[in-house]
Amino acid sequence: MKVLITGGAGFIGSHLAEKYLDRGDEVYIIDDLSTGAIENIQHLKGHPNFKYFIDSITNYMLMAELIDLADIVYHLAAAVGVRLIVESPVRTIETNIRGTEIVLSLAAKKRKRVLLTSTSEVYGKLDRVPFREDDDIVMGPTSKGRWSYACSKAIDEFLAIAYWKEKRVPTIIARLFNTVGPRQTGRYGMVVPNFVRQAIEGREITIFGDGSQSRCFTHVSDGVGALMRLAEHESAVGEVYNIGGNQEITILELARKVKLLTGSDSPIVFVPYAKAYEEGFEDMMRRVPDLSKINALIGYAPKITLDEILESVIQYQRTKLNNWLGTPAPSLFGQRTHVSA
Repeated sequence: MKVLITGGAGFIGSHLAEKYLDRGDEVYIIDDLSTGAIENIQHLKGHPNFKYFIDSITNYMLMAELIDLADIVYHLAAAVGVRLIVESPVRTIETNIRGTEIVLSLAAKKRKRVLLTSTSEVYGKLDRVPFREDDDIVMGPTSKGRWSYACSKAIDEFLAIAYWKEKRVPTIIARLFNTVGPRQTGRYGMVVPNFVRQAIEGREITIFGDGSQSRCFTHVSDGVGALMRLAEHESAVGEVYNIGGNQEITILELARKVKLLTGSDSPIVFVPYAKAYEEGFEDMMRRVPDLSKINALIGYAPKITLDEILESVIQYQRTKLNNWLGTPAPSLFGQRTHVSA
């Protein structure tokens, strides 16, 4: 099989590429490195079945060639992370909608199968959990840029379903819930790598808001496995599926668990949303996926526990930090100058 992954140098995309190469397939990725990184695919660059292109998915001619080659297209390229969304709403909207339009219009020429990764953000301010794929979505006001990502991904979903219904392009939508694991960066506000890095460096573990907001975290290997099975299942076409974890935890509890697993004595501090992002910032207080639909189709159930997820990130971050320091030292404990709260 020939597989094209947009955003393939990103956290999830690189793991997906790795899985397909391990299976013996050919993998093509395109990434403009705006949020992805060459580091994520460095270990794949010598593989005979791997080709990568550092370019934008808005390069229509290149995308036409790549989609023409592919048997299946994974469209992962998107603006990601709350901080990026708040700081760059124009980029968020244009990247998500324009890029998806290009991918779907080119796939329509030869009816290439497309799996579109969406997000739990599309449920917006819905306060009834668990979230079902056929639930109503409740968005915040257009005056708050925080909701631009959710709205743009919802439009992407509408487009994908429309292309299936009108043009018979086989599209599948996967709504990802807080996917975590090695290679994920905290650069744009991802909570787990941020907490882990702060803990192993002995810095303050910063919680935005009061920490009562809750999430369900999924290990990237569970998520990628589900993506592959969905993408290759005939009955998944034209449908929307949640992919997520089943262990709900508050962000405060998460911070405490990271402290425990790292052996850190970093203080936990609270930063108001207005200071962390912008005045009037609105958050989703709970994100809990209903997994019954995807379980019924492919038997999906997350295998990796929250503790195991965190351990994998801790090991990755420690290795990365030690490589950067050029020393096998396990941590930087004892070098702090702040006063613990």
